[in-house]
Order: sequence, then C-alpha cells, then structure tokens
Amino acid sequence: MRPNILFFLPDEHRPDWLGSNPALPLRTPNLDRLAAAGVRFPNAVTPSPLCAPARACLASGMDYARCGVPNNKVDYPLDKPTYYQALRGAGYRVGGVGKFDLHKATFDWGWDGKRSLDRWGFTDGADNAGKAITRWASPELREPFLAHLYRRGLAEAHLEDYRARHSYTGARPSPLPDDAYCDNWVAEGGLRVLRAFPAGQPWHLQINFPGPHPPLDPTRAMAERWAGVDFPQPHDCTVLDPETHVRIRRSYAALIENIDRHLGRFLDAVRERGELEHTVVVYSSDHGEMLGDHDLWGKRSYYQPSVGVPFVVSGPGVRRGVVSDALVSLHDAAATFIDYAGAAPLPGMDSRSLRPVLEGRSATHRARVTSAFEGWRMTFDGRFKDVQRDGAPPLRFDLRRDPWECAPLTIPAAAG
Repeated sequence: MRPNILFFLPDEHRPDWLGSNPALPLRTPNLDRLAAAGVRFPNAVTPSPLCAPARACLASGMDYARCGVPNNKVDYPLDKPTYYQALRGAGYRVGGVGKFDLHKATFDWGWDGKRSLDRWGFTDGADNAGKAITRWASPELREPFLAHLYRRGLAEAHLEDYRARHSYTGARPSPLPDDAYCDNWVAEGGLRVLRAFPAGQPWHLQINFPGPHPPLDPTRAMAERWAGVDFPQPHDCTVLDPETHVRIRRSYAALIENIDRHLGRFLDAVRERGELEHTVVVYSSDHGEMLGDHDLWGKRSYYQPSVGVPFVVSGPGVRRGVVSDALVSLHDAAATFIDYAGAAPLPGMDSRSLRPVLEGRSATHRARVTSAFEGWRMTFDGRFKDVQRDGAPPLRFDLRRDPWECAPLTIPAAAG
C-alpha cells in the first residue's frame, strides 16, 4: 500500500527552536511526539534561505542554481515540472493550503486562492500571500486570507496594524481574534481538505503556515501563555536592549507553539480517518531566522540559524526515536515523496530519497549539503562550512568547535 503524505512547511522556523533544545524554554509537544515516533535530522539545511527560491527548489527537486527562481522577484517557471505533478500523475490526491510562494512576483492569488494550483499539480486546496506581502496589501489585491478578513469586517484593522508595526521590535498581540488569525485560518482550511479526501485513494497534503515569519503578531491568547517567560539573549548582538529581545523571542515562541498545536490537530484528524499508521509525516521549514544573532534578522545569510531547518519524519517503516547525523537538504523531500508514491522521478533532479536512512538501511545520505543565494554559496560536510562570496575572501567555520560561527579559519590554498 502506498502511504499518504502529510507535509508541514511553515515559513521561517529556525532549526534550533524546538522543544528538544534544553537551552530554550520552548513548548512543542507535538513536534516532540513526532520525533519520538520517527527520525529527526539536526543537520538539515535549505537549498536557499529565502522563501521563493527555497520553495522552487523543493517543488522541482533542484539545487538553487537550477531551480529557475533566483529571488522573490521571479515566478516559478510553469514549464518546469514539479513533484506535485509527479504525485498527481501517479494517482494521488494532491492537496495544499497556505503560502506556496511559487508566484511571489505576481500579486494575484485569486480570491479563492486557486489561480495556479492546477498548473503546479494540485487537485485540492488554496494558495495565499503570506504575512510579508499582506502587510503591503491594497484593496485591489486578490488573496483568499484578505477575502476572509473582508467578509469578517476585520481587514482594515489588520492592514492598519501591519503597516504601523516593525517586523521585530513591533512584537505585540494582533488585533485579530483567534478564529480569524492567519495560521489558524490556514489550519482550518487544511483540515477541511483532509476530511474531504476520498477513502481508498492515497493523498499528499502540504500545510504552509505563514508563521512564524514576522511581523511577530501572536493573538492575545497566544501571547499571554508566554508572559513572564525568560529567554537567553541572541549571540553577539549589540543593537537592542535585553527586554526588547525577550519580548521578540516570546512572540516568536508563541507563533511556534501555535503551529505545534495545529500539528497535533492534524495528527488526530488523520488518526480519526484510520490512516495514521500508513501516513508519512514530515515537518520542516523553507529556511530559518537569525533572530538577532550577529546583529542580523530574517534570513538570506549563510549562518546556520538562517540556512538550517528543522526536519522530522515519521511513518510506516521509519525508525522510531532516532536522531540522525545524516546531511539532508529540504528539497530531498521531493525525491522521498516520489519514492514513497512509486512515481516517475523528475528530469534532472538533485533531490535524493531519504528512505534508506529513514528505514535504517544506511546511516549516511550526502557527503555534503549546499545552500546559496545570489552572491554566495555555502557547502557543509557535517563539521566544516565553507562559504564562497562574490568579491570577498572565502570563509571556513568549524561548527564542532565554533557552533556560533564567530571565528573563521584560514582556508588552505588547495581548498579555497
């Protein structure tokens, strides 16, 4: 029996912000439960630490240099095959909700969010703009989450709030009620798609939460759960005062905890369908978040908090409770899903199936992983990270001795 595939891909979830990290007071019980039932990969990276390129690499199974989307100003080429099309061609229902960022340069999702889904390979779902675009929305923007807010009479309050707040220092509760908040709206849409899948047909469902991407705007109820919780300060940050950093980190943690809550709801819904035992579940992210480390915010950087991603897999035949040192790229999800589905591989894929590692037939996956964005390219072998930069000397970091990447090493001439 070919398994179902449930894929969680939030936006900007930093790799070390998991409940398994004892240095942080995080609450991710459902992610912890998923890891206990499967394999967690601490050495996972994104092929590119920016939304549109990362998701193009995932869809195509190709490295950054070949994915066709160098930045957020270029749409995914419609003549480039996707793994979603491969799964649909193999007989899967292919559902997806939330922000896919495959046409980020074209500001038109359709009020129903279905503008490009069929061409990408989906049979069910809706695509929405995400938080970074919504904050600059005009009344002419056709986008399903805004349509939801307009119907509720909440759009103007939401847009006014986004336009007035700084992405990080403006961390404070949203004016939206819980049942109108974007991540919660995405979750409800995903659950409707899941419950409507016909019995007896394998399915793939991708949940693209817009959070924990800034603006950091948890609802009041979400924020109240983190009142009084202390956090360590960012590493080597000189800009903001400690109280502001704690407020930022409380809000980021609240967004992650809320996404984790929905992860539990989806797992329960699959169990109610009687399908959890034959469903592959993957949790990852398109990229990380610097969160003030090295005086940097957001992504686009070669530092590990930016290029690293959480990557957890459970499912039939997958080993339980394993933390694997295997080197993994986010776009390896594409070949893995194609493998499970028995679908035809995409032409020219750089993606590699993780099934041998997941099932215990191999301890290694790649000799090295790469990530790139515009003027730089990073290669990581599990210990040493080498960074090539246009117009600048190369860098090397030893992540075992220097996990915060503060002391670049001298690169021998042969390696440089």
